[in-house]
Amino acid sequence: MIKLENVTAGYNNVEVIKNINIDFEESSITSIIGKNGCGKTTLLKTASNLLKPFSGKITIRGEDVLSISNKELAKKISYLPQHRPVPNITVYNLVMHGRYPYLGFSRTPRKKDKEIVEMAIEHMGLNNYINKNILELSGGERQKAYIAMILAQDTDIIFLDEPTTFLDINHQLEILEIIKNLKTMRKTIVMVLHDLNSALRCSDKVCLLEKGEIVICDTPQAVFESGIINEVFKIYSKQVLIGDGTGKQYEDTKQYVFYLK
Repeated sequence: MIKLENVTAGYNNVEVIKNINIDFEESSITSIIGKNGCGKTTLLKTASNLLKPFSGKITIRGEDVLSISNKELAKKISYLPQHRPVPNITVYNLVMHGRYPYLGFSRTPRKKDKEIVEMAIEHMGLNNYINKNILELSGGERQKAYIAMILAQDTDIIFLDEPTTFLDINHQLEILEIIKNLKTMRKTIVMVLHDLNSALRCSDKVCLLEKGEIVICDTPQAVFESGIINEVFKIYSKQVLIGDGTGKQYEDTKQYVFYLK
């Protein structure tokens, strides 16, 4: 789907990520984990073409991203940063921003654009907030509005930088369920997560970075069993299968417990 080959990138001629080779598979969820400052956000920005690499190649279905115009690329890739200014606009107008790559010179939404925006708002359960100012929403509601904007952009590839940060546990779980639902819509999701348990539980692949390099990228179970998470984060960990009180255990309710060495 989207492939990085020998990619090195950073800022002001300083390398932050080095020799990255990774292929984000179609209709899958990949979580990028690692200690603070290891290059997670830099990798996300580089893969989404917001940051040009020093070297290497990035392709989407075999097509070099450098050969794709910004407008056409915005129809293929959407990116939701962790930190962003909160605009003084309504939910409807925010979600309509997702349609900008499809609008003509006049920036006038067509009937189809309005229908897509309304469907995205409904999909996120925000119908009661459609005319409400973004500034008035709670953190969880606001994040759902931004995801509705991403839905309206209608890209096959979605990059999310710490989508659950600063949310309470209820909204964290809700956002993760929404992200898993995006996968059923055949979206390719690549996200940075700081919560190791969430990354291991909701991803098809987990990519662990250390000092700007990928040390392992595999299924959550393979990454956990490798013990590399313990080495990188200097922690102990164990896996717990939660039962239903009858002695029966379920793989889909596994939890991971982490504690200091």
